[in-house]
Amino acid sequence: MLARPFDKSGRKLSVVAISGSPSPASTTAMLADYALGQLPARSFHVRHIRLRDIDAAALLGARPDEAGLAEAIDSIEAADGIIVATPIYKAAYSGLLKAFLDVLPQFGLAGKTVLQLATGGSLAHVLALDYALRPVLQSMGARHIVQSTFVAAGQMQRSDAGLVLEQEAATLLNEAILHFRHSVMLAPTATLLGHPRPVRQHAAE
Repeated sequence: MLARPFDKSGRKLSVVAISGSPSPASTTAMLADYALGQLPARSFHVRHIRLRDIDAAALLGARPDEAGLAEAIDSIEAADGIIVATPIYKAAYSGLLKAFLDVLPQFGLAGKTVLQLATGGSLAHVLALDYALRPVLQSMGARHIVQSTFVAAGQMQRSDAGLVLEQEAATLLNEAILHFRHSVMLAPTATLLGHPRPVRQHAAE
């Protein structure tokens, strides 16, 4: 049975999506919104950080004291789950996302569940998630990284209501979101996994 999706204080669980596209009309950002929209509002507080909206000089200059960037970093620290969405350029995740991850603390994802999503021209780019992005997220102490999901340009269309996905893509993405939701809900109140490693009691105690 799933644990109740609230901590002992009764607060909703927090999920923050980060989208790393520089485009003002980004299907990657729409994919992040789609994922957030699948989380029930009664149980989750959600927020979407579009990295293109953060001051570029602060981001590229690694100035975490700049107000907008500092607020985004604080949101990541307070979140229970993180959705990372990026376009794939030349077999790699976006430079905006790289710059933001570089500004976060070394173990800025400690104890958190992460869902990584990507968009690109074709399925030929799908391995960029597991071979380029996943090791970075893992090195930042993520408690659990859900199965990566890649959506090709031909599998989605814009509509007035948002993003419309082909059935196959929608099925895979919804399954990943379900695993993400369950993992966030089942996370222990005290962080037992990730980095920095917590102090352990002696085995005999």
